[in-house]
Amino acid sequence: MRDNPVDAPSSGLRVIPNRLFEIQPAVRTPSNLMLGLVGPSGSGKTFSALRLATGLREVAGGEIILIDTENGRARAYADLFEFRHIDLAPPFGSVDYLDSLKTAACAKPSVIIIDSLTHEHEGEGGLLDFYAQELERLAEEDLLPYQRQQLAAWRKPKQARRQLLAGLLRLNAHIICCFRAAERTRLLDGQPEPIDWGFTAIAGPEFVYELNVCALLRPGARGGPSWISERPGEALAIKLPQPFEAMFADGDVLSEAHGRKLGLWAQGSSGPASRPKRRRARAASTIATAEGSS
Repeated sequence: MRDNPVDAPSSGLRVIPNRLFEIQPAVRTPSNLMLGLVGPSGSGKTFSALRLATGLREVAGGEIILIDTENGRARAYADLFEFRHIDLAPPFGSVDYLDSLKTAACAKPSVIIIDSLTHEHEGEGGLLDFYAQELERLAEEDLLPYQRQQLAAWRKPKQARRQLLAGLLRLNAHIICCFRAAERTRLLDGQPEPIDWGFTAIAGPEFVYELNVCALLRPGARGGPSWISERPGEALAIKLPQPFEAMFADGDVLSEAHGRKLGLWAQGSSGPASRPKRRRARAASTIATAEGSS
């Protein structure tokens, strides 16, 4: 038993904690970034990812490795950028992505680009395929009622995705994830007509949640992100926390300069002064409205 009692003000009792913790001043330490680019075909995801990665590498050193699920399309940029290439062909299971990331990590790169992570969700052998296979297997065994089978069939696919996410978070490199996007509508309770949800990432929400910054590239954006949207799905996908607001001016096309700023911040630099909070507050208001309606 520990012999370090602490006061419990509400009860007046002396409590002996099971674990002891040290209180220290909060100091920001060097860290790796996870960045996201969400957009439909032709919005500039791959080109923008390579520009950001080049800027990050100028600060961090090392190499850029691009994991390509798009049938080698990223090689079209080999004359414009210096990077190494991994061709990830089907199947696109979570474990296959994890194996490609482990291969990339062996080269100790400073930046890893995944173009794109969408195939892990809906591509051949991805999570939805894995679920369908598990459901068919359980149906053949006929061990459970169909509704129970539907729930049980998610267990292995979700477990594999959790392994991939854990592997991503353990990587000692900056990560840039590209996500395909599709326009969605959503019928909310009490609404007579579906609501235009906007362009949303085709991917598990777990990945978007872990991103430090996520930019929305609309059709024809050519690398110029939208940081505000009145469409609820887009507002939920856009992610620009206060520490990063000053790095991205409205109307800027994503560039190596943004990558350098992000790289310096990741090394511990305080960066430029914060921009006004108007943009961030508006996005937060849109999200609150959407969540309140769902």
